Amino acid sequence: MLDRIAGFFRLIGQTIGRWARLFSAWAFWPFLAAHGWYQRRSWMIRLPIIAFVALFVVLYGYFFWQTQVWSNFNTAFVDQYRLSERKVPAGQELPVTEGASAGTAKTCQRSAIVDVAADLTDFNVDQNAWISSMLLYKMGFFGIDWDHTPFLDNKASFQRGINQAVRRTSAELVDTLGRVRGTSGINNDLQSARGNLQFDEYSWYFGLDPFGLKTPTPSFYRTAIRDLRKFNTDLAACNAIFDGRADNLMQFIDRIANDLGSTSDMLAERSEHHNRGWFDTRADDRFWFAYGQLYAYYAILTAAQTDFSQVVRERNLGAIWGGTTRQFQAALRIQPAIISNGREDGWIMPSHLATMGFYILRVRSNLVEIRSVLDR
Repeated sequence: MLDRIAGFFRLIGQTIGRWARLFSAWAFWPFLAAHGWYQRRSWMIRLPIIAFVALFVVLYGYFFWQTQVWSNFNTAFVDQYRLSERKVPAGQELPVTEGASAGTAKTCQRSAIVDVAADLTDFNVDQNAWISSMLLYKMGFFGIDWDHTPFLDNKASFQRGINQAVRRTSAELVDTLGRVRGTSGINNDLQSARGNLQFDEYSWYFGLDPFGLKTPTPSFYRTAIRDLRKFNTDLAACNAIFDGRADNLMQFIDRIANDLGSTSDMLAERSEHHNRGWFDTRADDRFWFAYGQLYAYYAILTAAQTDFSQVVRERNLGAIWGGTTRQFQAALRIQPAIISNGREDGWIMPSHLATMGFYILRVRSNLVEIRSVLDR
């Protein structure tokens, strides 16, 4: 009896080994054939091939490094601004320091929202490489879009999530926060920043549609950084406007809540209809896009609490806002090494998308509550 069982397992092992050898022969045959062809060529042909292979290895090594190393990633980076020390809302004149001369020029409070938006974009394109417009990312994995693979796309999705939040913020800065509605024109620096941040996320130095040379995406985003910082410099010199009214804050919160609601729907759709556990190759980019949004909105809303400190104090929003901050922090603590999109009632593969969607809904619920208080 034991001999028959042992024979059965030997047969399985032999079958697996035979198929493994066949697969290895199929996989390595092109390389063996190329090696034979290469050996018969002269050095006039070999040298360009060696140079091409070396360039290929260097480019992919750089690409792999950039996708795996997240420079200056810090979920608590907003602490570096020491926002609790700012006692004056954005755009309002700062008190004259003791001992200042009578002719000292007046100064106004900078906008923490604008500082954070500029620094988030700087994090995306200067402290890190912008992955989505890199040549090898655009080429894909043997023609397959990297977003459809389970690897090397997490950082790109995370960056696009951040950019989505900064884009929304720049639009609100132009339309409401950076002007007195109905009585002042649009700020040119904010308008320029919004236009540059809306630029295509995938542009490289050359493209096919339209055909020809292009300005790459990071160049537009770096221009947006300069525009945002110029606005804040003018604001600090009291030469620009930050309209910190309650209705503007209400609209800003409403736009962010809607943005997060769309992301929640995206996660729910993927979780409900494609729950293949660790074998869902799109789960990771959905997860890290949502994570990037939360990473950015956590900092932006923390800055908004400072910029609108007078409104927050007058409407007694401190407790609700603190609860929202804690929800953001709880969501940002979820950093799984491998993203799984399992069934919500499954017992083997976790459901990271459902978990992230749950936290987004909790954050959104708090934002809706803040909006309702502002609307009273």
